[in-house]
Amino acid sequence: MGQLVAGHGVASGRAADSPYPAGTISLQTPLFAAVGIDLSPYQPATLNLDFSPGEWRLRDPDQRVEQLHWSDRHPPETFSFWRCWLEPLDARLAAVGALIYYPHPETKQAHHQPAGLLELLAPPLGALSPGDRFRLWVDGRRCRLIQPARLRARLLEFLKFRVLAAQDAFFAEGVQGLRPWLQLHWPEACDLSDHDLELTLEQARFLYTESSPPPRP
Repeated sequence: MGQLVAGHGVASGRAADSPYPAGTISLQTPLFAAVGIDLSPYQPATLNLDFSPGEWRLRDPDQRVEQLHWSDRHPPETFSFWRCWLEPLDARLAAVGALIYYPHPETKQAHHQPAGLLELLAPPLGALSPGDRFRLWVDGRRCRLIQPARLRARLLEFLKFRVLAAQDAFFAEGVQGLRPWLQLHWPEACDLSDHDLELTLEQARFLYTESSPPPRP
């Protein structure tokens, strides 16, 4: 379940200090059309849905555009799109086909989004307000909402007897060694970020080895 939150106002052009008065979506739409991505059914603005404390893991998009040069104000950006269904909890509104709109953060200079927030392109839905709630129907093989805190707790328990047996030797290769090992033994844990894996290793060392510094909070 996602909750509508206010965005930066740049996609729509509503922000008073936006350098793009028409909005970034309006500027990008003809460029996407030129490579076969039709955004004309959608409102030229994004809906920002917050799913925190969950975090999204996205892969294998329906469409991807590499290095789109849509503005002279910053370098080209890469964009990916996933088809989805957006269902407002307001019974007066019907579910609609929508797109997950994902400017890749590694190519984006500003207005980064937290991992629990998705930007969506949808047809006009009428008056909406921050706090409105939506269900999002996606292909779960390619768009997964994970709960990092729960997954870290499960991983910590999974590591317990392995660390008790190996002690400090288990940590010799750090996160870079842990990730391929997890891919073999428990692939689900690979959804965790390197930062989360590091925190879990620190906690495992503190709890399950004979001498170690306390973990970071």
